[in-house]
Amino acid sequence: MQTALTWCTKPFSELSTNELFDILKLRVDVFVVEQACYYPELDEHDRHPETLHFFAYNKEECNKSDSSHKIAAYLRILPKGTSYNDYISMGRVVVSPNSRGSKLGHSLLDKALKVCATSFPGQDIKISAQEHLEAYYQQYDFVTASDMYLEDNIPHISMIRKSNE
Repeated sequence: MQTALTWCTKPFSELSTNELFDILKLRVDVFVVEQACYYPELDEHDRHPETLHFFAYNKEECNKSDSSHKIAAYLRILPKGTSYNDYISMGRVVVSPNSRGSKLGHSLLDKALKVCATSFPGQDIKISAQEHLEAYYQQYDFVTASDMYLEDNIPHISMIRKSNE
């Protein structure tokens, strides 16, 4: 059974040490270890002053982090000029292994799109999606914008979602 979640949106400068650790641990555990994809997980995009870290904790409030509370889902929202010159972007989209199968990924994306619309109004979104998730992102009005390409030896495609404004 999924516990109640608290959704948090923070720039890098407002992340607590524990939140940062939990975010990086989840990302490394899934993207580097589980997917056996050895790449430099840490980059300067995390610290960009306009980057937003969006995540769900299984606890009552964002600022109370301890080892008994885990991040259930995470993604980061990047401003124009970081991944793409003409688009904002979402990346590092991940649901923790313990939370998979609960449709949490749908809540994550739905809520993150609302954060994008509020924080970056009128801006289109471009993502580099793992190819096997194409239909998932299409449910959220993302349109395939490239042929398959390899990113860190994993098949990816570019997808774009036009702003509703």
